[in-house]
Amino acid sequence: MSATAPAGAAPTAPALPPLMERMRAQPKLPLIVGAAAVVAAAAAFMLWSRAPDYKVLYTNVSDRDGGAIIASLTQMNVPYKFAEGGGAILIAGDKVPEVRLKLAAQGLPKGGGVGFELMDNQKFGTSQFAEQVNYQRGLEGELARSIESIATVESARVHLALPKPSLFVRDQKKPSASVVLSLHRGRSIDEGQVSAIVHMISSSVPELDAKSVTVVDQRGNLLSAANAGARGLDVSQLKYAQEIEQGYIRRIEAILQPIVGASNVRAQVAADIDFSVVERTDEKYSPNQDPRNAAVRSQQSSESSQHGATPPGGVPGALSNQPPTTPNAPITAPLPGIAATPPAAASTTTTATSTAPGAPSSLRKDTTTNYELDRSIRHVQQGAGAVKRLSVAVVVNNREGADGKAGARALAPAEIEQIRNLVKEAMGYSQERGDSLNVVNSAFAREGHDEAARDVPNWRDPENIELAKTVGQYLLLAALALFAWFAVLRPLLRKHLAPPAAPASAEPAQKAMAAGGDPDDAGSAQESARQREAERQKADLDYAHQTADSDPRLVATLIKHWMNP
Repeated sequence: MSATAPAGAAPTAPALPPLMERMRAQPKLPLIVGAAAVVAAAAAFMLWSRAPDYKVLYTNVSDRDGGAIIASLTQMNVPYKFAEGGGAILIAGDKVPEVRLKLAAQGLPKGGGVGFELMDNQKFGTSQFAEQVNYQRGLEGELARSIESIATVESARVHLALPKPSLFVRDQKKPSASVVLSLHRGRSIDEGQVSAIVHMISSSVPELDAKSVTVVDQRGNLLSAANAGARGLDVSQLKYAQEIEQGYIRRIEAILQPIVGASNVRAQVAADIDFSVVERTDEKYSPNQDPRNAAVRSQQSSESSQHGATPPGGVPGALSNQPPTTPNAPITAPLPGIAATPPAAASTTTTATSTAPGAPSSLRKDTTTNYELDRSIRHVQQGAGAVKRLSVAVVVNNREGADGKAGARALAPAEIEQIRNLVKEAMGYSQERGDSLNVVNSAFAREGHDEAARDVPNWRDPENIELAKTVGQYLLLAALALFAWFAVLRPLLRKHLAPPAAPASAEPAQKAMAAGGDPDDAGSAQESARQREAERQKADLDYAHQTADSDPRLVATLIKHWMNP
């Protein structure tokens, strides 16, 4: 038996759940709950979809260093992983600087070698031999670390042969060194870097000559052969020669381009450079100068005189003891044109004899004068890098014809001569030096390719084809996006955002109540309608749960659309 309402009484509305009553009492509560649910869902989705950003901590570490690093990371509770192939250790990107500093404080990675830290903990009573060995090991390790700082070198090993010092010169030996380089995969080392390694090692070891350093790579190739001077030139000299040639080429093309055009001239220069260093000392003596103006180095004079009869002489007891009679010889002056004194030494002898009767007399005077000799000494040092000879070749394109077609008219002989004169001035032509110059006028072969390229239609132009490919890619992406919106996302949004339809079962109950039917039948109809509505809501809720479990991104997109209508 169901309770019946008194006749004439209005039908009462069914009792609502407490939550519905509270939501009807506070209209803003559903909005607040929905906003909180959306924020929580967005936060959970971001945390779930965001993976840790791993970055490289160390690469190409040895097995020993890798094990020590992993043990330290485990102690510090830092998650890590390996790159493909195990060539690198990866950790979270925001922790890389901090972890590197902590590992450096622990001395990791050690790099497979030791340096001068061997000398830090010396034991008491260590022999001199052990100290020498530790010093050599430390020096080799430090040199290896310095070489490994080069970008192309992955690892290096240095071997030093340090002879024992000796007090005897004959027993003294020079040190030598050997270096083994392991280069990074796909990289190579040039001669300049090899020369730098050789000079760095020779400068770090006393009395070590650069020629005594051998550099080998991991494949066994000798890298220091070119540095040993087999060709007689080093990298700096070759680079200097190339710079000289390029400088002349730029000067020649720069002076001809305003006349014939930027693309109508080509020049090549071959420079013969003298890299020999010459030192020369000259000592020259000047010719004889005027003795009156010359400087006197030394002067010597002697004078003797005799008065009276000449003392007897000769062999005693012979008639020859009597002196001969004094001859009468007049004193004559020197002939004109004969120099009074020679250039280096001048000697003057004057003899006077008196023939007066009864008064014999003799006078002798000698004078010797030495003059300074003029001497000129010149020391000349000629630096390396002088240009011995230049060979220049210039090719000039033909002029444009009357129809505007390039390369149709050859240059006149006067124009070619003008170009030759300009090139001579630009290169500093010297006939004494043996320079050579050749100027040729000819049509450039590349002009035919340009004409063929200009005759190609637009649809076959490679640039237009590449542009069309790029535009087609973007158009394809835009078409896929529009298809996904109109065919997938928009119908789903319309389905989930459509307002719920009014229950059709309520209309017959209302009509039956208006017609004066049985209230019990009307109440049962309403109860059945509420049950169907509850079942429908439950089915919708179950579908929403299944959709959220199977496709959470769709739910997040739907909530985002609700918040931003």
